[in-house]
Amino acid sequence: MKILIKNGRLLDPKNGIDQTCDIAIASGRVVGIGNLDPSFEAKRVVDAQGLAVVPGLIDLSVRLREPGFEHRATLESEMNASLAGGVTSLVIPPDTDPVLDEPGLVEMLKHRAKQLNQANLYPLGAMTLGLKGETITEMAELTEAGCVAFSQAVHPLIDYGVLYRTMLYAKTYDYTLWLYPFDASLSKGGVAASGPFASRTGLAGVPVQAETIALHALFELQKSTGVRLHLCRVSSAAGLDLVRKAKAEGLPVSCDVSINQIHLIDQDIGFFDSNYRLDPPLRSQRDRDAIRQGLADGTIDAICSDHTPVDDDGKLLPFSEAEQGATGVELLFSLVYKWALETKTPVLDALAKITTQPASILLSGAPALPPCGQLDIGAPADLALVDLDAAWVVNRESISSQSCHTPFFGYELPAKVKMTLVGGRVVWESA
Repeated sequence: MKILIKNGRLLDPKNGIDQTCDIAIASGRVVGIGNLDPSFEAKRVVDAQGLAVVPGLIDLSVRLREPGFEHRATLESEMNASLAGGVTSLVIPPDTDPVLDEPGLVEMLKHRAKQLNQANLYPLGAMTLGLKGETITEMAELTEAGCVAFSQAVHPLIDYGVLYRTMLYAKTYDYTLWLYPFDASLSKGGVAASGPFASRTGLAGVPVQAETIALHALFELQKSTGVRLHLCRVSSAAGLDLVRKAKAEGLPVSCDVSINQIHLIDQDIGFFDSNYRLDPPLRSQRDRDAIRQGLADGTIDAICSDHTPVDDDGKLLPFSEAEQGATGVELLFSLVYKWALETKTPVLDALAKITTQPASILLSGAPALPPCGQLDIGAPADLALVDLDAAWVVNRESISSQSCHTPFFGYELPAKVKMTLVGGRVVWESA
């Protein structure tokens, strides 16, 4: 279908565009911006007066809970939630059940997603069989099946010999490893960040050294192998200092943070609210301030939702027993925009953290992927129309995810997505 989007405020970080203009879409691609061909005849005209037109968002960590955890969420519910938040490209961690360690499982997941014909799905392959940290997977076959990179999700690689051999393998074939930096031996039983709050409330602590020691080890092995690393959910000031130094040394490394850590700190847990039971745990205000500084100075490349739907059985428990995780994919744009308003970050700079920069991370390990996170002429027409002046309350009625457990439940957030297109098709629009 030929679509004409009229009078929208185009926000395109890749090209530094912030202006009101028309956008023409045909055959699933952007075919005109601004001065359009007079012969272009649209079958649908969308009046975007008062709305921003942004590239489809890219979320680097979204658990769709299929296969294996359909009682918590389904592919349909969570992909619909992503589209309701303007997220058109999803990176899927490999910790499904069964684990994404065989080509057939990856192909099955991609086939299911293709049948739904909604958002673009990019699975991460498991680095080791069963994520047990013992035997390296057949990465070449998993890449052919559609994996864009390789990860242990939140499962630790205790054996540094296995990690070293995995890095050598990945470097040989120019694969990227996505690693969550934490030392499991230092975080056993921990449910909150070590510090005054955990001590005062009696919650078992997770020391910052669980992150920094893991980062030291990763960077030492990276120096000897040259492998490209993407660090997932760095959460501390000390950890970000190490990432900053690694980048200054020229190591091929990128990193992301969860949207939760940008806004929240350990004291927000309050009276043991299990919606704040997250991984990594919420840290101090000093750490949150360091994360915001890392976003400003470029140490942090991308922001993700770390979307992990949890059902009532997993959340309605005492804090220490509750399952880690929170719904977040459809809150991503609003929470990033809220951060931009609070810190006076230019909107294009903020938008880049969820469009062009995660796209760069994706394409560095999988250059054959179609372009995403941009609105160039000829690029796939993945985009969202957003009312930046709208305000909405996060509650059971306003979110589409099967899980309503989020630390932002009850918050009033700015900006609301009104329409989402993927491949030039309108796949979601507000009532």
